[in-house]
Amino acid sequence: MSRYFQWLILTSLTGSPVLSIVLLLAAWFVLDRFTFGLLPDPLRFFARWRRTGFLERTLSANPHDRRSRFELAELYIGQRRYAKALNVLKPNLEAGDDDVPTLFAMGVACCGAGHPEQGEVFLQAAAEKDPGFRVGAIDLELGRWRLKRGEAPGAQEALQRFLRVREGTVEGRVLLAQALLRGGREPDAALMREEAWKEYVSAPRFQRRVERFWAWRAKPSRPLAYAAALLVLGGIFGRWVAPSVLHAVESRRTPYGAYRP
Repeated sequence: MSRYFQWLILTSLTGSPVLSIVLLLAAWFVLDRFTFGLLPDPLRFFARWRRTGFLERTLSANPHDRRSRFELAELYIGQRRYAKALNVLKPNLEAGDDDVPTLFAMGVACCGAGHPEQGEVFLQAAAEKDPGFRVGAIDLELGRWRLKRGEAPGAQEALQRFLRVREGTVEGRVLLAQALLRGGREPDAALMREEAWKEYVSAPRFQRRVERFWAWRAKPSRPLAYAAALLVLGGIFGRWVAPSVLHAVESRRTPYGAYRP
């Protein structure tokens, strides 16, 4: 069903175009939460936005608060504001912070801000101190950024190490499939995508919710098939059902015996 028909029917039922738009937005959001899971969680977004503002004000009053600097840098990285994260975290390193979380965050910030050589140095330094940090997160980031730079062999090496540590990951298999494809190994890439989908299907429900985005990338034919089915149903509804519903609604709103031109 087209969005226009959805809005038109709801407007006829509620009598309020604005309320109909609000109801449609809410329905689409709920549908996404239970199916694709592509839209961001507004509550989590609002909480992070408030926390970011609070930490920025804290550092304005106390620039030497290194704990707040580190937390703000992680929030910036989550928002893909890598240059800001780099500038915020740099004073911590200059002050002597060389713990694994700080080195890891600095490495990701450098890679995202366009300084891959420095990023690799920080990530490798973190790996020397704790190779299993966050269950292979260092190798995941190394593979991700190498893949973005087009370094397929290096990405394959890092992602294969990541899979040995985190065997049930769908994201790691999809990224490795992309690296294999860029390296010219198409059959291996197809096999890895199939393994990613099988891992997603057999995973617990809570894990499927987290990995759903990567599962759709492993087998994009599934969401395309769902979209095609919705379009077909929408066409059927718009062609035969919607006119009958609108006619019934208008009949109820028109008093019996009223004049019709």
